[in-house]
Amino acid sequence: MFGLLSIHWHVDPVIFHIGSYGLRWYSLLFVSGFFLGWYIFRWFFRREGVPEKLLEPLLYTLVIATIVGARLGHCLFYQPEYYLGSWKGFAEIFMPWKGGLASHGGAVALLLAMWWFSARYGKKNGFGFMWLMDRLVIPVCFAGALIRTGNLFNSEIYGDVTSLPWGVVFDLRGETEPKHPTQIYEALSYLVLGLCLLRLYAVRLEKLKEGTILGIFFIVLFGMRFLIEFIKEPQVEFEESMALNMGQLLSIPFIVAGAVILIWSLVRGKPAARVRPESRRREPTHYAKSLTVND
Repeated sequence: MFGLLSIHWHVDPVIFHIGSYGLRWYSLLFVSGFFLGWYIFRWFFRREGVPEKLLEPLLYTLVIATIVGARLGHCLFYQPEYYLGSWKGFAEIFMPWKGGLASHGGAVALLLAMWWFSARYGKKNGFGFMWLMDRLVIPVCFAGALIRTGNLFNSEIYGDVTSLPWGVVFDLRGETEPKHPTQIYEALSYLVLGLCLLRLYAVRLEKLKEGTILGIFFIVLFGMRFLIEFIKEPQVEFEESMALNMGQLLSIPFIVAGAVILIWSLVRGKPAARVRPESRRREPTHYAKSLTVND
C-alpha cells in the first residue's frame, strides 16, 4: 500500500563535482537566502531613505552571525557531550562544513548582531533596533524556506511514518516507509508568512507600530515550528525520552517573546515608518519665503 501512495525521493544532494569538491543544493540555497535578503533590504532602504552604503556591513554582519550562531546552537543545544567532551569534538565546533546548524542558535545570534548594528549605525541614520528587526524578519522567512528546501535535498530532518498520499520515502537514507516531508511543511509555512509580512509592510506601513511585524513573526514562525516538531523524527538520541523535544523547548521562549512584543507594540509602540531625511527639513521662515519670492 505504501508503494502505491508514496513518493520516492532519491535526488543527489550534490549538484556537480569539480575534482574532490562537490557543490551541494543545500549550500547554494543557503547562500541564496543572503542574496535575496540583500535585494529586499535595498528596497527597504530606498523606500525609507536609509543610505544604501549600509547594505554591505549589514550583509557581513548577518552572514557571520547566522553561521556562528547556528553552529554554536547545534553544538551546545543538541550535542554538547560530543563537542565539549574532547579536544577533537571542540575543534569541530569551528568546522560548520561538517554539518550541524540550529535555527534557534542563529536566531539568538541575529538578535545580538542587530542590537550591535543598530547601536553602531542606527542613531546617525534615524533607525533603531526594533525598526531593523521588523524588516529583517521578512527576508529571514524566505531564507528559512530556502534552507528547509536544502534540507529536503539532503534527505534530512524529516518526520514520522505516514499513510498520507504525499508521504516521502527517503531512499538515500535507507528508508523503506513513507515519512512526513516536514522540510516541505516548514518551507511552505515560512514562505506564506514571509509573503504576508511583506504585504503588510508594503501596504500598511504608515499604520503599523514598531514591533508589530516582529511580534507576529515570532508567534507564527516558532508556533509552526513547535507544532511540526510533533511529527518530526528525533534529531538526537536524548530527545526520544522527552515529552517535548529540544526544538519545541527552544521555540517556547520565542513564542512568549512574540506575544509580549506584539502587546507592547499595539499599546505603546511608535509608528513603524521611518521619516525620510528630506521630510525633516524645516519649513522656511516667513522672511525666507519673502526673499525667495523677491528673487
